Amino acid sequence: MTSSSAPAKVGQALSPANPPKAALTLLLALAPLLPAQDYLDQAVERARRDFDVPGIAVAIVKDGRVVLAKGYGVRRIGQPEPVTPHSLFRIASNTKAFTAAALAMLVDEGKLRWDDRVIDHLPAFQMYDPYVTRELTVRDLLVHRSGLGLGAGDLMFFPPTDLTRDEILHRLRYIKPATSFRSRYAYDNLLYLVAGSLIPAVTGESWDDFVRRRIFLPLGMTSTGNNTQFLESAADVAIPHSSNGGKLEPLPHENVDNNAPAGSIVSCVDDMAKWVMLQLNHGELNGTRLFSEAQSREMWTPQTILPNPPAPLPALAPVQPNFRTYGLGWHVDDYRGRKLVWHSGELAGYYSRVTMLPDLNLGVIVFTNQEQDGAYHSLAYTVLDHYLGVPATDWVAVFHQLAQKEAADAQAITEKSGAHRNAASRPSLPLTAYAGRYRDPWYGDILIAESSGKLSIRFSHTPALTGDLEHWQYDTFISRWHNRTLGADAYVTFSLKPDGSIDQVKMSPVSPLTDFSFDFQDLDLHPVR
Repeated sequence: MTSSSAPAKVGQALSPANPPKAALTLLLALAPLLPAQDYLDQAVERARRDFDVPGIAVAIVKDGRVVLAKGYGVRRIGQPEPVTPHSLFRIASNTKAFTAAALAMLVDEGKLRWDDRVIDHLPAFQMYDPYVTRELTVRDLLVHRSGLGLGAGDLMFFPPTDLTRDEILHRLRYIKPATSFRSRYAYDNLLYLVAGSLIPAVTGESWDDFVRRRIFLPLGMTSTGNNTQFLESAADVAIPHSSNGGKLEPLPHENVDNNAPAGSIVSCVDDMAKWVMLQLNHGELNGTRLFSEAQSREMWTPQTILPNPPAPLPALAPVQPNFRTYGLGWHVDDYRGRKLVWHSGELAGYYSRVTMLPDLNLGVIVFTNQEQDGAYHSLAYTVLDHYLGVPATDWVAVFHQLAQKEAADAQAITEKSGAHRNAASRPSLPLTAYAGRYRDPWYGDILIAESSGKLSIRFSHTPALTGDLEHWQYDTFISRWHNRTLGADAYVTFSLKPDGSIDQVKMSPVSPLTDFSFDFQDLDLHPVR
Protein backbone atom coordinates (compact mmCIF):
# COMPACT_ATOMS: atom_id res chain seq x y z
CA MET A 1 0.00 0.00 0.00
CA THR A 2 1.09 3.58 -0.56
CA SER A 3 0.86 6.44 1.84
CA SER A 4 -1.20 9.54 1.19
CA SER A 5 1.43 12.18 1.86
CA ALA A 6 4.63 13.14 0.09
CA PRO A 7 6.99 12.40 3.02
CA ALA A 8 5.66 8.88 3.56
CA LYS A 9 5.65 8.15 -0.17
CA VAL A 10 9.29 9.18 -0.39
CA GLY A 11 10.11 6.93 2.55
CA GLN A 12 8.48 3.95 0.87
CA ALA A 13 10.02 4.66 -2.53
CA LEU A 14 13.55 4.84 -1.11
CA SER A 15 13.41 1.68 0.93
CA PRO A 16 16.09 -0.50 -0.81
CA ALA A 17 18.98 -1.63 1.32
CA ASN A 18 21.48 0.73 -0.34
CA PRO A 19 19.71 4.02 -1.16
CA PRO A 20 21.58 6.83 -2.94
CA LYS A 21 23.44 9.23 -0.67
CA ALA A 22 21.04 12.10 -1.40
CA ALA A 23 18.12 9.85 -0.71
CA LEU A 24 19.67 8.69 2.56
CA THR A 25 20.10 12.32 3.61
CA LEU A 26 16.43 12.96 2.86
CA LEU A 27 15.39 9.87 4.80
CA LEU A 28 17.38 11.01 7.83
CA ALA A 29 15.74 14.42 7.64
CA LEU A 30 12.32 12.81 7.52
CA ALA A 31 13.04 10.27 10.26
CA PRO A 32 11.03 12.09 12.98
CA LEU A 33 8.00 11.95 10.67
CA LEU A 34 8.25 8.26 9.77
CA PRO A 35 7.10 5.86 12.49
CA ALA A 36 8.78 2.50 12.88
CA GLN A 37 5.93 0.86 11.03
CA ASP A 38 6.57 -2.76 11.92
CA TYR A 39 4.98 -2.39 15.35
CA LEU A 40 1.75 -1.17 13.78
CA ASP A 41 1.69 -3.61 10.87
CA GLN A 42 2.00 -6.51 13.30
CA ALA A 43 -0.69 -5.13 15.60
CA VAL A 44 -3.12 -4.54 12.73
CA GLU A 45 -2.71 -8.02 11.33
CA ARG A 46 -3.22 -9.55 14.78
CA ALA A 47 -6.31 -7.36 15.29
CA ARG A 48 -7.67 -8.50 11.94
CA ARG A 49 -7.15 -12.12 12.96
CA ASP A 50 -8.32 -11.98 16.58
CA PHE A 51 -11.35 -9.79 15.91
CA ASP A 52 -12.15 -11.34 12.50
CA VAL A 53 -11.98 -8.03 10.62
CA PRO A 54 -11.64 -8.25 6.81
CA GLY A 55 -10.22 -4.76 6.33
CA ILE A 56 -8.68 -1.94 8.34
CA ALA A 57 -7.38 1.49 7.33
CA VAL A 58 -5.12 3.58 9.56
CA ALA A 59 -3.77 7.13 9.33
CA ILE A 60 -1.37 8.86 11.71
CA VAL A 61 -0.90 12.64 11.84
CA LYS A 62 2.06 14.10 13.72
CA ASP A 63 3.22 17.71 13.92
CA GLY A 64 1.10 18.84 11.00
CA ARG A 65 2.08 16.03 8.63
CA VAL A 66 0.58 12.73 7.60
CA VAL A 67 3.24 10.18 8.56
CA LEU A 68 1.18 7.13 7.65
CA ALA A 69 -1.95 6.36 5.67
CA LYS A 70 -2.32 2.68 4.90
CA GLY A 71 -4.87 0.00 4.19
CA TYR A 72 -4.74 -3.58 5.43
CA GLY A 73 -6.70 -6.63 4.37
CA VAL A 74 -9.58 -6.72 1.92
CA ARG A 75 -12.67 -4.68 1.25
CA ARG A 76 -14.92 -7.74 1.09
CA ILE A 77 -14.39 -11.18 2.55
CA GLY A 78 -13.59 -13.78 -0.09
CA GLN A 79 -12.54 -11.20 -2.69
CA PRO A 80 -9.02 -9.93 -3.44
CA GLU A 81 -9.55 -6.16 -3.71
CA PRO A 82 -7.40 -4.57 -0.97
CA VAL A 83 -8.27 -1.81 1.44
CA THR A 84 -6.35 1.34 0.51
CA PRO A 85 -5.93 4.77 2.14
CA HIS A 86 -8.67 5.90 -0.26
CA SER A 87 -11.16 3.12 0.54
CA LEU A 88 -14.44 4.54 1.76
CA PHE A 89 -15.97 3.65 5.12
CA ARG A 90 -18.93 5.09 6.97
CA ILE A 91 -17.56 7.12 9.88
CA ALA A 92 -20.92 6.94 11.73
CA SER A 93 -20.91 9.09 14.90
CA ASN A 94 -17.59 10.67 14.00
CA THR A 95 -19.96 12.77 11.88
CA LYS A 96 -21.04 14.56 15.06
CA ALA A 97 -17.81 16.57 15.24
CA PHE A 98 -18.49 17.90 11.74
CA THR A 99 -21.95 19.06 12.82
CA ALA A 100 -20.44 20.75 15.87
CA ALA A 101 -17.81 22.45 13.69
CA ALA A 102 -20.49 23.67 11.27
CA LEU A 103 -22.34 25.32 14.17
CA ALA A 104 -19.05 26.75 15.48
CA MET A 105 -18.55 28.44 12.12
CA LEU A 106 -21.98 30.03 12.40
CA VAL A 107 -21.16 31.18 15.94
CA ASP A 108 -18.01 32.83 14.57
CA GLU A 109 -20.17 34.59 11.99
CA GLY A 110 -22.63 35.82 14.61
CA LYS A 111 -25.55 33.91 13.09
CA LEU A 112 -26.20 32.04 16.33
CA ARG A 113 -24.76 31.57 19.82
CA TRP A 114 -24.13 28.40 21.75
CA ASP A 115 -26.59 29.43 24.44
CA ASP A 116 -29.36 30.57 22.12
CA ARG A 117 -32.62 28.79 22.78
CA VAL A 118 -33.43 26.28 20.06
CA ILE A 119 -37.00 27.56 19.73
CA ASP A 120 -35.67 31.01 18.84
CA HIS A 121 -34.39 29.50 15.59
CA LEU A 122 -36.85 26.57 15.24
CA PRO A 123 -40.17 27.87 16.62
CA ALA A 124 -42.02 24.60 15.88
CA PHE A 125 -39.54 22.47 17.83
CA GLN A 126 -40.95 20.61 20.84
CA MET A 127 -39.74 18.15 23.45
CA TYR A 128 -42.05 16.11 25.70
CA ASP A 129 -41.60 18.49 28.64
CA PRO A 130 -42.67 22.10 27.89
CA TYR A 131 -39.97 23.39 30.25
CA VAL A 132 -37.27 21.58 28.27
CA THR A 133 -38.76 22.87 25.02
CA ARG A 134 -38.51 26.42 26.34
CA GLU A 135 -35.02 26.16 27.86
CA LEU A 136 -33.10 23.80 25.53
CA THR A 137 -30.12 25.59 23.96
CA VAL A 138 -27.92 24.99 20.96
CA ARG A 139 -25.23 23.76 23.35
CA ASP A 140 -27.67 21.29 24.95
CA LEU A 141 -28.22 19.63 21.57
CA LEU A 142 -24.60 18.45 21.44
CA VAL A 143 -23.75 17.34 24.98
CA HIS A 144 -26.09 14.41 25.79
CA ARG A 145 -27.79 15.72 28.92
CA SER A 146 -31.29 16.62 27.70
CA GLY A 147 -33.02 14.06 29.92
CA LEU A 148 -33.62 11.62 27.07
CA GLY A 149 -32.61 8.04 27.80
CA LEU A 150 -29.71 6.25 26.14
CA GLY A 151 -30.40 6.08 22.41
CA ALA A 152 -34.01 7.20 22.91
CA GLY A 153 -35.93 7.24 19.64
CA ASP A 154 -33.12 5.71 17.59
CA LEU A 155 -35.56 3.15 16.18
CA MET A 156 -36.92 5.99 14.05
CA PHE A 157 -33.78 5.84 11.89
CA PHE A 158 -31.88 2.64 12.80
CA PRO A 159 -32.22 0.08 11.33
CA PRO A 160 -33.17 2.19 8.27
CA THR A 161 -36.72 3.47 8.22
CA ASP A 162 -39.00 5.28 5.78
CA LEU A 163 -39.44 8.26 8.12
CA THR A 164 -38.23 11.63 6.87
CA ARG A 165 -36.10 14.07 8.85
CA ASP A 166 -39.11 16.31 9.41
CA GLU A 167 -41.21 13.39 10.64
CA ILE A 168 -38.50 12.37 13.11
CA LEU A 169 -38.18 15.95 14.37
CA HIS A 170 -41.94 16.15 14.89
CA ARG A 171 -42.09 12.82 16.76
CA LEU A 172 -39.42 13.87 19.27
CA ARG A 173 -42.16 15.57 21.28
CA TYR A 174 -43.69 12.18 22.15
CA ILE A 175 -40.55 10.63 23.70
CA LYS A 176 -40.77 10.73 27.48
CA PRO A 177 -37.64 11.81 29.36
CA ALA A 178 -35.71 9.28 31.42
CA THR A 179 -34.18 11.81 33.82
CA SER A 180 -34.56 15.46 34.68
CA PHE A 181 -33.16 18.10 32.35
CA ARG A 182 -29.34 18.52 32.43
CA SER A 183 -28.98 16.11 35.34
CA ARG A 184 -27.32 13.10 33.74
CA TYR A 185 -25.33 12.00 30.70
CA ALA A 186 -27.10 9.69 28.24
CA TYR A 187 -25.80 9.42 24.68
CA ASP A 188 -28.35 10.36 22.05
CA ASN A 189 -28.45 10.72 18.28
CA LEU A 190 -31.71 12.52 17.55
CA LEU A 191 -30.71 15.88 19.00
CA TYR A 192 -27.87 16.03 16.48
CA LEU A 193 -30.59 15.96 13.84
CA VAL A 194 -32.06 19.03 15.54
CA ALA A 195 -28.59 20.59 15.59
CA GLY A 196 -28.22 19.99 11.86
CA SER A 197 -31.64 21.52 11.27
CA LEU A 198 -30.41 24.80 12.73
CA ILE A 199 -28.16 25.28 9.71
CA PRO A 200 -30.95 25.73 7.12
CA ALA A 201 -32.89 27.74 9.70
CA VAL A 202 -30.17 30.40 9.90
CA THR A 203 -28.50 30.08 6.47
CA GLY A 204 -31.15 28.75 4.08
CA GLU A 205 -28.68 25.99 3.12
CA SER A 206 -29.13 22.32 4.05
CA TRP A 207 -26.78 20.62 6.49
CA ASP A 208 -25.65 18.39 3.63
CA ASP A 209 -24.70 21.26 1.30
CA PHE A 210 -23.19 23.40 4.06
CA VAL A 211 -20.85 20.64 5.25
CA ARG A 212 -19.78 19.84 1.68
CA ARG A 213 -19.21 23.47 0.68
CA ARG A 214 -17.79 24.87 3.90
CA ILE A 215 -15.77 21.89 5.23
CA PHE A 216 -15.09 19.15 2.67
CA LEU A 217 -14.17 21.43 -0.25
CA PRO A 218 -11.85 23.88 1.62
CA LEU A 219 -9.98 20.95 3.20
CA GLY A 220 -9.62 19.11 -0.10
CA MET A 221 -11.64 16.14 1.20
CA THR A 222 -12.50 15.19 -2.37
CA SER A 223 -13.30 11.55 -1.56
CA THR A 224 -15.74 12.38 1.24
CA GLY A 225 -19.52 12.54 1.02
CA ASN A 226 -22.47 12.60 3.39
CA ASN A 227 -25.14 10.35 1.96
CA THR A 228 -25.75 6.75 0.94
CA GLN A 229 -25.84 7.53 -2.78
CA PHE A 230 -22.25 8.80 -2.57
CA LEU A 231 -21.17 5.52 -0.98
CA GLU A 232 -23.04 3.32 -3.45
CA SER A 233 -21.66 5.17 -6.48
CA ALA A 234 -17.98 4.93 -5.45
CA ALA A 235 -15.56 2.27 -6.71
CA ASP A 236 -13.12 1.87 -3.80
CA VAL A 237 -15.50 0.96 -0.97
CA ALA A 238 -14.90 -1.21 2.09
CA ILE A 239 -17.96 -3.45 2.36
CA PRO A 240 -19.52 -3.69 5.86
CA HIS A 241 -19.54 -7.08 7.61
CA SER A 242 -21.16 -8.65 10.64
CA SER A 243 -21.18 -12.02 12.34
CA ASN A 244 -24.10 -14.37 11.82
CA GLY A 245 -23.88 -17.30 14.19
CA GLY A 246 -20.11 -16.99 14.28
CA LYS A 247 -19.75 -16.74 10.50
CA LEU A 248 -18.77 -13.40 8.96
CA GLU A 249 -21.16 -12.04 6.32
CA PRO A 250 -21.09 -8.95 4.10
CA LEU A 251 -23.96 -6.52 4.70
CA PRO A 252 -25.87 -4.20 2.38
CA HIS A 253 -25.29 -0.48 2.75
CA GLU A 254 -27.81 0.99 5.18
CA ASN A 255 -29.45 4.31 4.43
CA VAL A 256 -29.37 6.53 7.53
CA ASP A 257 -29.65 9.79 5.60
CA ASN A 258 -32.76 10.71 7.58
CA ASN A 259 -30.46 11.37 10.55
CA ALA A 260 -27.46 12.51 8.54
CA PRO A 261 -26.05 15.11 11.01
CA ALA A 262 -25.58 12.34 13.58
CA GLY A 263 -23.84 9.76 11.44
CA SER A 264 -24.05 9.75 7.64
CA ILE A 265 -20.57 10.90 6.52
CA VAL A 266 -18.57 8.56 4.28
CA SER A 267 -14.81 9.06 4.10
CA CYS A 268 -11.36 7.50 3.83
CA VAL A 269 -8.35 7.81 6.13
CA ASP A 270 -6.53 9.91 3.52
CA ASP A 271 -9.25 12.58 3.74
CA MET A 272 -9.83 12.24 7.47
CA ALA A 273 -6.15 12.99 8.09
CA LYS A 274 -6.85 16.49 6.76
CA TRP A 275 -9.77 16.85 9.17
CA VAL A 276 -7.59 15.78 12.09
CA MET A 277 -4.82 18.20 11.09
CA LEU A 278 -7.41 20.98 11.03
CA GLN A 279 -8.54 20.01 14.53
CA LEU A 280 -5.01 19.83 15.93
CA ASN A 281 -4.25 23.21 14.37
CA HIS A 282 -7.32 24.73 16.05
CA GLY A 283 -9.42 25.43 12.98
CA GLU A 284 -6.82 26.36 10.35
CA LEU A 285 -5.15 24.26 7.64
CA ASN A 286 -2.78 25.38 4.89
CA GLY A 287 -3.75 29.01 5.29
CA THR A 288 -7.50 28.34 5.32
CA ARG A 289 -9.32 28.97 8.57
CA LEU A 290 -12.67 27.27 9.04
CA PHE A 291 -13.34 28.20 12.65
CA SER A 292 -11.60 30.33 15.24
CA GLU A 293 -9.22 29.18 17.97
CA ALA A 294 -11.86 30.30 20.47
CA GLN A 295 -14.39 27.90 18.96
CA SER A 296 -11.79 25.13 18.86
CA ARG A 297 -11.30 25.57 22.61
CA GLU A 298 -15.06 25.61 23.15
CA MET A 299 -15.56 22.32 21.31
CA TRP A 300 -12.76 20.71 23.35
CA THR A 301 -13.97 22.10 26.67
CA PRO A 302 -15.73 19.58 28.94
CA GLN A 303 -19.46 20.26 29.03
CA THR A 304 -20.95 17.11 30.57
CA ILE A 305 -19.40 14.84 33.19
CA LEU A 306 -19.67 11.14 32.39
CA PRO A 307 -19.74 8.19 34.80
CA ASN A 308 -16.28 6.69 35.30
CA PRO A 309 -16.66 3.09 36.48
CA PRO A 310 -13.61 0.96 37.33
CA ALA A 311 -11.74 -0.78 34.54
CA PRO A 312 -13.43 -4.12 33.77
CA LEU A 313 -10.03 -5.86 33.64
CA PRO A 314 -6.83 -5.13 35.61
CA ALA A 315 -4.91 -5.03 32.32
CA LEU A 316 -7.04 -2.07 31.23
CA ALA A 317 -5.89 0.11 34.14
CA PRO A 318 -3.50 2.18 31.94
CA VAL A 319 -6.38 3.27 29.68
CA GLN A 320 -8.69 4.03 32.59
CA PRO A 321 -9.04 7.84 32.60
CA ASN A 322 -8.97 10.00 35.70
CA PHE A 323 -12.01 11.83 34.31
CA ARG A 324 -14.49 11.32 31.49
CA THR A 325 -16.35 14.20 29.89
CA TYR A 326 -18.09 15.19 26.69
CA GLY A 327 -17.44 18.45 24.87
CA LEU A 328 -19.16 19.61 21.69
CA GLY A 329 -19.07 16.61 19.38
CA TRP A 330 -16.01 15.12 21.13
CA HIS A 331 -15.18 13.01 24.15
CA VAL A 332 -12.61 14.83 26.30
CA ASP A 333 -10.74 12.52 28.69
CA ASP A 334 -7.14 11.95 29.74
CA TYR A 335 -4.63 9.24 28.84
CA ARG A 336 -1.48 8.68 30.86
CA GLY A 337 -1.84 12.18 32.27
CA ARG A 338 -2.41 13.94 28.94
CA LYS A 339 -5.56 15.43 27.46
CA LEU A 340 -7.26 13.01 25.09
CA VAL A 341 -9.83 14.17 22.50
CA TRP A 342 -11.58 11.38 20.65
CA HIS A 343 -14.77 9.89 19.27
CA SER A 344 -15.92 6.56 17.96
CA GLY A 345 -18.42 5.69 15.28
CA GLU A 346 -20.50 2.54 14.94
CA LEU A 347 -23.05 1.60 12.30
CA ALA A 348 -23.93 -1.80 10.84
CA GLY A 349 -20.63 -3.27 9.66
CA TYR A 350 -18.54 -0.10 10.14
CA TYR A 351 -16.65 0.69 13.36
CA SER A 352 -14.16 3.57 13.61
CA ARG A 353 -12.27 5.78 16.02
CA VAL A 354 -10.63 9.22 15.71
CA THR A 355 -8.18 10.01 18.51
CA MET A 356 -5.99 13.03 19.30
CA LEU A 357 -3.35 13.85 21.90
CA PRO A 358 -3.11 17.63 21.47
CA ASP A 359 0.00 17.93 23.68
CA LEU A 360 1.88 15.72 21.22
CA ASN A 361 0.20 17.22 18.14
CA LEU A 362 -0.74 13.63 17.36
CA GLY A 363 -3.82 12.17 15.69
CA VAL A 364 -4.78 8.57 14.94
CA ILE A 365 -7.60 7.39 12.67
CA VAL A 366 -8.71 3.74 12.57
CA PHE A 367 -11.46 2.50 10.24
CA THR A 368 -12.73 -1.10 10.21
CA ASN A 369 -15.40 -2.95 8.25
CA GLN A 370 -16.52 -5.24 11.07
CA GLU A 371 -18.47 -4.77 14.30
CA GLN A 372 -15.68 -5.21 16.85
CA ASP A 373 -14.73 -2.11 18.86
CA GLY A 374 -11.74 -3.93 20.37
CA ALA A 375 -9.97 -3.65 17.00
CA TYR A 376 -10.05 0.13 16.79
CA HIS A 377 -9.43 0.67 20.52
CA SER A 378 -6.39 -1.60 20.60
CA LEU A 379 -4.80 -0.03 17.53
CA ALA A 380 -5.39 3.53 18.72
CA TYR A 381 -3.71 2.85 22.07
CA THR A 382 -0.86 0.99 20.35
CA VAL A 383 -0.05 4.10 18.32
CA LEU A 384 -0.47 6.48 21.28
CA ASP A 385 1.94 4.42 23.40
CA HIS A 386 4.46 4.32 20.57
CA TYR A 387 4.61 8.11 20.40
CA LEU A 388 4.49 8.53 24.16
CA GLY A 389 7.55 6.29 24.41
CA VAL A 390 6.08 4.07 27.12
CA PRO A 391 6.72 0.31 27.33
CA ALA A 392 4.67 -1.53 24.73
CA THR A 393 1.46 -3.23 25.83
CA ASP A 394 -0.19 -5.96 23.79
CA TRP A 395 -3.45 -4.04 23.52
CA VAL A 396 -4.84 -6.44 20.93
CA ALA A 397 -4.61 -9.27 23.46
CA VAL A 398 -6.07 -7.12 26.24
CA PHE A 399 -9.09 -5.97 24.25
CA HIS A 400 -9.61 -9.47 22.87
CA GLN A 401 -9.72 -10.71 26.47
CA LEU A 402 -12.26 -7.98 27.24
CA ALA A 403 -14.43 -9.04 24.29
CA GLN A 404 -14.37 -12.64 25.51
CA LYS A 405 -15.29 -11.53 29.03
CA GLU A 406 -18.19 -9.42 27.78
CA ALA A 407 -19.49 -12.29 25.67
CA ALA A 408 -19.23 -14.70 28.61
CA ASP A 409 -20.94 -12.25 30.97
CA ALA A 410 -23.77 -11.68 28.49
CA GLN A 411 -24.20 -15.41 28.03
CA ALA A 412 -24.37 -15.89 31.81
CA ILE A 413 -27.06 -13.22 32.12
CA THR A 414 -29.09 -14.76 29.30
CA GLU A 415 -28.77 -18.24 30.80
CA LYS A 416 -29.78 -16.93 34.23
CA SER A 417 -32.92 -15.47 32.69
CA GLY A 418 -33.63 -18.81 31.05
CA ALA A 419 -33.15 -20.67 34.32
CA HIS A 420 -36.18 -18.91 35.79
CA ARG A 421 -38.35 -19.60 32.78
CA ASN A 422 -41.51 -21.61 33.26
CA ALA A 423 -41.35 -23.57 30.03
CA ALA A 424 -44.54 -25.43 30.88
CA SER A 425 -46.60 -22.25 31.00
CA ARG A 426 -48.95 -21.34 28.17
CA PRO A 427 -50.23 -18.05 26.78
CA SER A 428 -53.32 -16.70 28.48
CA LEU A 429 -55.12 -16.18 25.18
CA PRO A 430 -55.46 -17.98 21.84
CA LEU A 431 -52.67 -16.83 19.49
CA THR A 432 -55.20 -15.10 17.25
CA ALA A 433 -56.06 -12.78 20.15
CA TYR A 434 -52.51 -11.38 20.17
CA ALA A 435 -52.64 -10.50 16.48
CA GLY A 436 -53.37 -6.92 15.56
CA ARG A 437 -51.98 -3.44 15.12
CA TYR A 438 -50.19 -1.80 18.07
CA ARG A 439 -49.16 1.85 18.18
CA ASP A 440 -46.42 3.74 19.98
CA PRO A 441 -46.72 7.55 20.21
CA TRP A 442 -43.29 8.29 18.68
CA TYR A 443 -42.47 5.25 16.54
CA GLY A 444 -45.87 4.49 15.09
CA ASP A 445 -47.37 1.11 14.28
CA ILE A 446 -46.14 -2.42 14.87
CA LEU A 447 -48.08 -5.30 13.32
CA ILE A 448 -48.50 -8.76 14.84
CA ALA A 449 -50.07 -11.45 12.70
CA GLU A 450 -51.09 -15.09 13.23
CA SER A 451 -50.77 -17.74 10.56
CA SER A 452 -50.89 -21.53 10.85
CA GLY A 453 -50.56 -21.41 14.61
CA LYS A 454 -47.56 -19.05 14.64
CA LEU A 455 -47.16 -15.35 15.39
CA SER A 456 -45.04 -12.89 13.43
CA ILE A 457 -44.06 -9.29 14.10
CA ARG A 458 -43.35 -6.42 11.74
CA PHE A 459 -42.31 -2.82 12.44
CA SER A 460 -44.25 -0.72 9.93
CA HIS A 461 -41.45 1.80 9.24
CA THR A 462 -38.48 -0.59 9.47
CA PRO A 463 -38.20 -3.36 6.85
CA ALA A 464 -35.36 -5.11 8.75
CA LEU A 465 -37.46 -5.53 11.89
CA THR A 466 -39.55 -8.44 10.71
CA GLY A 467 -39.49 -11.70 12.60
CA ASP A 468 -41.22 -14.61 14.29
CA LEU A 469 -42.60 -14.58 17.82
CA GLU A 470 -41.61 -17.65 19.81
CA HIS A 471 -43.43 -18.30 23.06
CA TRP A 472 -41.15 -17.80 26.08
CA GLN A 473 -43.43 -18.07 29.10
CA TYR A 474 -46.88 -16.88 30.15
CA ASP A 475 -47.67 -13.84 27.96
CA THR A 476 -44.07 -13.15 26.96
CA PHE A 477 -42.68 -14.07 23.56
CA ILE A 478 -39.25 -13.58 21.97
CA SER A 479 -38.99 -11.86 18.61
CA ARG A 480 -36.46 -13.70 16.46
CA TRP A 481 -35.63 -11.28 13.66
CA HIS A 482 -35.25 -12.84 10.23
CA ASN A 483 -32.06 -10.83 9.74
CA ARG A 484 -29.79 -12.68 12.17
CA THR A 485 -26.93 -10.18 11.77
CA LEU A 486 -28.91 -7.65 13.83
CA GLY A 487 -28.06 -9.37 17.11
CA ALA A 488 -31.14 -7.78 18.65
CA ASP A 489 -33.71 -10.40 19.60
CA ALA A 490 -36.25 -8.92 22.00
CA TYR A 491 -38.75 -9.98 24.62
CA VAL A 492 -42.33 -9.01 23.76
CA THR A 493 -44.66 -9.01 26.79
CA PHE A 494 -48.42 -8.54 26.63
CA SER A 495 -50.31 -7.09 29.63
CA LEU A 496 -53.99 -7.88 30.00
CA LYS A 497 -56.94 -5.91 31.28
CA PRO A 498 -59.29 -7.44 33.88
CA ASP A 499 -61.63 -8.52 31.08
CA GLY A 500 -58.82 -10.50 29.42
CA SER A 501 -58.26 -8.14 26.51
CA ILE A 502 -54.78 -6.80 25.73
CA ASP A 503 -53.94 -3.50 27.40
CA GLN A 504 -50.26 -2.89 26.58
CA VAL A 505 -47.20 -4.42 24.95
CA LYS A 506 -43.66 -3.82 26.25
CA MET A 507 -40.40 -4.89 24.66
CA SER A 508 -36.82 -5.25 25.87
CA PRO A 509 -33.58 -6.69 24.43
CA VAL A 510 -32.76 -10.30 25.27
CA SER A 511 -28.98 -9.85 25.36
CA PRO A 512 -27.11 -7.09 27.24
CA LEU A 513 -24.84 -6.87 24.18
CA THR A 514 -27.70 -5.55 22.03
CA ASP A 515 -26.77 -2.19 20.54
CA PHE A 516 -28.40 0.63 22.52
CA SER A 517 -29.96 2.07 19.37
CA PHE A 518 -32.43 -0.82 19.47
CA ASP A 519 -34.33 1.10 22.14
CA PHE A 520 -37.21 -1.39 22.35
CA GLN A 521 -37.64 -0.58 26.04
CA ASP A 522 -38.80 2.96 25.18
CA LEU A 523 -41.80 1.74 23.19
CA ASP A 524 -45.22 2.09 24.80
CA LEU A 525 -47.44 -0.01 22.57
CA HIS A 526 -51.21 -0.18 22.82
CA PRO A 527 -53.76 -1.92 20.60
CA VAL A 528 -55.31 0.13 17.83
CA ARG A 529 -59.01 -0.62 17.96
